[in-house]
Amino acid sequence: MGKMENITATYLTRAELWLCITTLIYFLMNGAQIFETLVFVPKWTASPPGNFKFLLDGQGASLKFFWIVFHSLHELTFILAIIFCWKIDPVRNWLLILFAVHFAARVWTLSYFAPNIIDFQKVAENPSLAKDLISRTSLWQTLNYVRVAIFIAVSIGLIPLCIKLFSMRH
Repeated sequence: MGKMENITATYLTRAELWLCITTLIYFLMNGAQIFETLVFVPKWTASPPGNFKFLLDGQGASLKFFWIVFHSLHELTFILAIIFCWKIDPVRNWLLILFAVHFAARVWTLSYFAPNIIDFQKVAENPSLAKDLISRTSLWQTLNYVRVAIFIAVSIGLIPLCIKLFSMRH
């Protein structure tokens, strides 16, 4: 650690608070992702394009707004955790690594998963647009398991950092 004398009890309390908040929100988000992966995704991937209706707003579960809000809130708390842990070198450095992995998974989400969901929604509205649906939905579902596992791994990686912060009081 850099200079322990520069880290006040108030600084440490704020660092603990924001790291715990982002960890809690991450685990809540993982719960939602696990539910979606195990319950919702198998429903709409089961028989494309017939079950794609589950992806349409007003006819199925509209998850776009939920995920935009949840991810935005989580990323804000993650950044605040990095800011408030900045003086605590080992915690900051691991937070930056975990955030980089998280950010890469989010870029993958926005560049692959979201556009494909949008395409699947278009197919639900106009089945004539269907191309390679069995292979595309199967690949999407398989890669989604990898993506969710990455998010879970990042959130589990936050736990030792919380423990490290709380152990600094002694």
